[in-house]
Amino acid sequence: MVELVKVTADKKDVLNNLMEKYLYEFSQWEKTDIGEDGLYGYEYIDCYFTEENRFPYFIMVDGKLAGFVLVNDYPEIEGRKTDFCLSEFFILYKYRRNGVGREAVRQILDRHHGKWQLKRHPHNLASVYFWDKVINELTCGNFELIKAYPDRRAEYEDGTPADVFFFEN
Repeated sequence: MVELVKVTADKKDVLNNLMEKYLYEFSQWEKTDIGEDGLYGYEYIDCYFTEENRFPYFIMVDGKLAGFVLVNDYPEIEGRKTDFCLSEFFILYKYRRNGVGREAVRQILDRHHGKWQLKRHPHNLASVYFWDKVINELTCGNFELIKAYPDRRAEYEDGTPADVFFFEN
């Protein structure tokens, strides 16, 4: 059973720990380095507990922690009406490729209705495959995907232009 659980401030350290695992995995595409403290660090983590319109969730499977998803209303691409941005999404390896991610995205879209943006790194091929399939399925093919979005604000830290989905639910 997949369940989304809103992360409360007293669980911020747990979210931060998961974020480090996510950032480590993502570093293979962004080519990021760790800090002198041995951590990647996520500068916006506190914002999810102090600002409105930021929504942190744990993804639970049968009561066990399986990942997280961070939703906010800060668009990746300016100039396009956006209600929500799926900013970070992470599933632990054990829970991948068995429908957990798809179900978590479905539940997120059920909770937050509106115009969405979602950015992906084109070199993360597992992510490309996942998002192509899930967004197509959950929107019944009603989405726009711009590959290598031509705006520096959509670039990843390694300079790679992001692919950006736009859709409404």
